[in-house]
Amino acid sequence: MGIVLKQSLKNTFFIYLGFAFGGINTLFLYTRFLEDEYYGLVTFLLSTSNLLMPLIALGIHHTIVKFFSSYFTKVEKDKFLSSVVFLPLLIAIPIAYFGNIFYQEIGDYLSEENPIIKDYTIVIYLIAVACAYFEIFYSWAKVQFQTVFGNILKELWNRVVVMLLLFAVYFEFISKPEFIYYLTAAYFLRMFIMMFYALKLYVPKFTFAKPANFIEVLRFSGYIILAGSAGAIILDIDKFMIPGKETLAIAAYYSVAVFIGSFIEAPSRAMLNILQPLTSKTLNEDNQKEVGSLYKKSSINLLLISGFFFVLINTNVQQLFNLLPKEYAGGGLVVLMISFLKMYNGFLGNNGAIINNSKFYKITLPVGIAMALSVYALNKLFYYEFEMGTNGLALSTLIVIFCANTFKLYFVKKKFSITPFTNKTAKMLVIIAVLYFAFNFWDFPVDNIYIWDFPIHPIINIILKSILIVPMYILLIFKFNISPELDILLGKYYNKQSK
Repeated sequence: MGIVLKQSLKNTFFIYLGFAFGGINTLFLYTRFLEDEYYGLVTFLLSTSNLLMPLIALGIHHTIVKFFSSYFTKVEKDKFLSSVVFLPLLIAIPIAYFGNIFYQEIGDYLSEENPIIKDYTIVIYLIAVACAYFEIFYSWAKVQFQTVFGNILKELWNRVVVMLLLFAVYFEFISKPEFIYYLTAAYFLRMFIMMFYALKLYVPKFTFAKPANFIEVLRFSGYIILAGSAGAIILDIDKFMIPGKETLAIAAYYSVAVFIGSFIEAPSRAMLNILQPLTSKTLNEDNQKEVGSLYKKSSINLLLISGFFFVLINTNVQQLFNLLPKEYAGGGLVVLMISFLKMYNGFLGNNGAIINNSKFYKITLPVGIAMALSVYALNKLFYYEFEMGTNGLALSTLIVIFCANTFKLYFVKKKFSITPFTNKTAKMLVIIAVLYFAFNFWDFPVDNIYIWDFPIHPIINIILKSILIVPMYILLIFKFNISPELDILLGKYYNKQSK
């Protein structure tokens, strides 16, 4: 876990730095500098491009991670990379061709309830292409066990650009439509930077020769593209469906609540960046003992960190909404459901990486399709039929992903005879539950304080409550020796500071 923890900590720092910029953008700048309609439009365009991206990428970013370490000579590695890097063009170019022919019809369909969408339909495709190739070259870097720079680009780049563009809108340097086009250009610039970095790490000798297992590579990509598309549907179909029933402003309000709830997933994303290629390597080497060890260690450490932020966010959620315009209030239940789901995902550790990089990867296809169909059906039921609003969208996501992840937990247990559970798991869950219920239902009685119409008292309340929660959480973690890896890491840091 040494290389995992080292790069994970660096990645976690940059991911949370990205979340800090994203939080400022989402909670303060978008809500004040951009009209709700335009904020909702941006949310819709990015979510829809995320739905399209896995199809354009052809699953190649996953294919690189799975197969690269299975080749032992540079010649074979070069054949592999040369074969796969251009494959997405076989999808991207036909989509561009037919998209151009049927542009009017596509625009009319997407903009039926919100006409403003029609003028920006092309943006969906362009961002999808830029994101697809960014992920491909990011995976190129991952298999060299260099994830930090790509992580900076993924987590920080767009959010910093958005912040600069929002200020540009506020000071009337650019218009709101120009904001969207400049953002699109930023995605392409990010893609090219990632490409040059990946080629700096590893330059293949491009050849038309194919690796010996090329058919297997294509078969894997075919399965993953469908599974990845299904995964994208699960994550973004809710934001895509809102404009079909309500105004784009509702998408903006929902997006804020989802962002707050998703804050806790940063440690998982950071650790999995390095765990994915490492898991693939151990599986290719048939090192079952190391696979089991990574599974348990990643699970308890991610549960520890994600549980910490779960408690902090949900015990302060009402105060967070008090910082926003009143139109954004009322998303507390969405935050709770999404954050619980993200914590559960963290608890599973590298479960998904084990399945995706093993010989059992084909199971991801029926599971992914079942999840996509289920989340769409439940969204229709809860959102359209039962009129549960955005709470219904969050509930359907929670139900589907929770059930699917529980199945994956069972599947890995059955096929590999390993689980993420340790003797510390139950203790960790009790700590999280006790602190959540102890601090969730009260706040400090702070007088209403405003500076230039901005509420300060919620921030004071958050700080005061956090001052109580943080040391209690840390004390309990060390009291019950939850994470030996964290103890060792902090011990090394302490010894270094003492010298």
